[in-house]
Amino acid sequence: QVQVVESGGGLVQPGGSLRLSCAASGSIFSINAMGWYRQAPGKQRELVAAITIGGSTKYADSVKGRFTISRDNAKNTVYLQMNSLNPEDTAVYYCYADGVDSYRSYRSWGQGTQVTVSS
Repeated sequence: QVQVVESGGGLVQPGGSLRLSCAASGSIFSINAMGWYRQAPGKQRELVAAITIGGSTKYADSVKGRFTISRDNAKNTVYLQMNSLNPEDTAVYYCYADGVDSYRSYRSWGQGTQVTVSS
């Protein structure tokens, strides 16, 4: 299967920017899509952005125009560029990878990285 590891979280002031990274390892040839979810305290986990192996992207309405998901195939890494951050973006951000390996579909999750937007 595939393992994913996030990095890049931290504390940022409102209006600031952060870039999250998600590095994949293992059976990377089996990946169909990768993306990011987030979970704020007391709230359900929600999809933030996703990118397919073909390059198609989708975003949550709340982040459209502010966040950009991209990938570097040579590094097996997906990025989430987050601009114009506001306190409502505070959450633990989780990277995931979807794929099919040995005819079985899977979703691999990272351990999460904390993003805190506060003055």
